[in-house]
Amino acid sequence: MAYTDIDKPTEHFTTFLWTGNDASSRSFTGVGFQANMMWSKNRSSGHQHNLVDTVRGVDQKLIMPSDNNDEDTTCTHGHFDSLDSDGFTVTNAGGGYNVNRNANNFVGWFWKGNGSGSSNTDGSITSTVSANTTSGFSIVKYTGTESAGATVGHGLGVAPDVIIVKNYAVTKEWNVYHSANTSTPQNDYLILNEDNATNSNSGRWNNTAPSSSIFTLGDGSETNGSGNTHIAYCFAEKKGFSKFGSYTGNGSTDGIFVYTGFKPAFTLIKKSSASGTWWEMVDNKRSPSNVMDNTLYANVTNSEFESSAYNRDFVSNGFKIRNTNGGDNTSGATYVYMAFAETPFVTSTGIPTTAK
Repeated sequence: MAYTDIDKPTEHFTTFLWTGNDASSRSFTGVGFQANMMWSKNRSSGHQHNLVDTVRGVDQKLIMPSDNNDEDTTCTHGHFDSLDSDGFTVTNAGGGYNVNRNANNFVGWFWKGNGSGSSNTDGSITSTVSANTTSGFSIVKYTGTESAGATVGHGLGVAPDVIIVKNYAVTKEWNVYHSANTSTPQNDYLILNEDNATNSNSGRWNNTAPSSSIFTLGDGSETNGSGNTHIAYCFAEKKGFSKFGSYTGNGSTDGIFVYTGFKPAFTLIKKSSASGTWWEMVDNKRSPSNVMDNTLYANVTNSEFESSAYNRDFVSNGFKIRNTNGGDNTSGATYVYMAFAETPFVTSTGIPTTAK
């Protein structure tokens, strides 16, 4: 019996930090693998989040989780040229606020897929899929039909727990399916670029849960715009590497402990039961030791925030909330989270790991 699916999580997900130097072109190494998706943010300045992937193509093809804009191919504040075998390359422009502004601090979160993608005909809509079935991550590109009940192949071989979709041809919100969102998550959705609570609308997922091969679309233009190109980032839970769940806050500095089965490297948390709170992003590189209090927010352009009001610990088998902040610990409120591992609690052979 395997105790974890992945002994070395850093071969599939990692966080990378850099400081800008205003060079017109710059290559970085040290990511540790060939990434297929990179989500980045200028930590020092109020500029947008940026996301690139190898299925849409990387060079001057930014989409921004913090807003609802279509794909940005002008990249007036700099852009990413490529995702390389052990890093990435950038080109500076317009002050370089997106990629290499002098003395500004940046963070990038990297996921490994499987190249630039191949054709998938499992659904009624043919998709292009880059799937890493080991880590449970795939990048899916498709063209919408605005027909309720249309299906799209995701390539994971198991049902995804989280699907993040952007219609990147036009101005549309980022829609999120999360399997722990409600008792009927296929009926509901969250918006990544907003602070809204959970909404219900059959136009997103057609009130149909994803299967081991496909996810289903409603007739809404956010996830299925007619003739529009969409990108979906799909995540399936893998023991010892990723966890996608929910918890109920207790409003205490002795807050909730959430068991993941690994020491987290990254968490993304959102209050789903009420509006007015942001998507909190914490990782083990910006906060390398407990307590973890360096926070960015996926849905806004704000620079990094450091405060005891956001205290939490990453421990060997989960994370512990240590604040009364409404963003992650209002008493009685429901929160959904995504977590990726630094170290599994035990290896695939059942040997306990040493998690600092």
